[in-house]
Amino acid sequence: MNHDEIDRYAGDVLAPGWRDAGRRVVPQLAADAGLVVEVAGDGFCGAITRVQAGTVELEDRLGRRRLFPLGGGFLVDGDAVVLTVPRAAPAAPARTASGSFAAPQSRARVARASRILVEGRHDAELVEKVWGADLRAEGVVVEYLQGVDLLDDLLRAEPPSAERRYGVLVDHLVPGSKESRIADAVRRGPHGAHLRIVGHPHIDVWQCVRPEALRIAAWPDVPRGIEWKVGVSRALGWPADDQADIARTWQRILGSVRTYRDLDPALLGRVEELIDFVTA
Repeated sequence: MNHDEIDRYAGDVLAPGWRDAGRRVVPQLAADAGLVVEVAGDGFCGAITRVQAGTVELEDRLGRRRLFPLGGGFLVDGDAVVLTVPRAAPAAPARTASGSFAAPQSRARVARASRILVEGRHDAELVEKVWGADLRAEGVVVEYLQGVDLLDDLLRAEPPSAERRYGVLVDHLVPGSKESRIADAVRRGPHGAHLRIVGHPHIDVWQCVRPEALRIAAWPDVPRGIEWKVGVSRALGWPADDQADIARTWQRILGSVRTYRDLDPALLGRVEELIDFVTA
């Protein structure tokens, strides 16, 4: 025997891994959605659409879908691969109901001197439902006036300043309305420099909820002479005999709101404008 030659019988032939010696290792590949693979020995070729319960689903260019056991027996670009369960995708950043990226969990910020004023309890509850997380993160308090008629009294009692700005949200702020006349007078008054008054065109904040969220075709028209919320409740087939009925109707409406998408854009932009104003 020529000792210059490699002794192929040297070593322990029964050592661990002896069966795999010289065998080509087939690479593992995560079965990520969209990866195009071919089934070896079958010829079916398609993109991965899902992985579930130990199987992988492929869809070919004609839209046909077939299931195959996850593992070996696949080709990618002509090379054999072993398909494995895909890595979990990183979770998307959480968003608040207003569509903002949620801040890491923390204590609410100490309240600012600046604040947002709304006309009534329902306005305040709707703003809280959608923008509450943003407002707490910014330290903005929402207060309600029980009517824009009382705005001037509040401003005299607690005047705004450069350090204490007021943003005011008004219902039915359209040319010629009572609300519009009050807003114009306040803007021209001594406190106009440190407050911003904006509003939506609807009679009441109820109408700022999109009809689709309530699964109705449209908000009903209420004849003159009928209290608006009573007329709406009855037109929708809901009780309206007393204030408790109206309160239950509002909770039903508020419960249909989950995100900013359930609100009229006429309100969305105005609330965002006020938040920017009081946090500037």
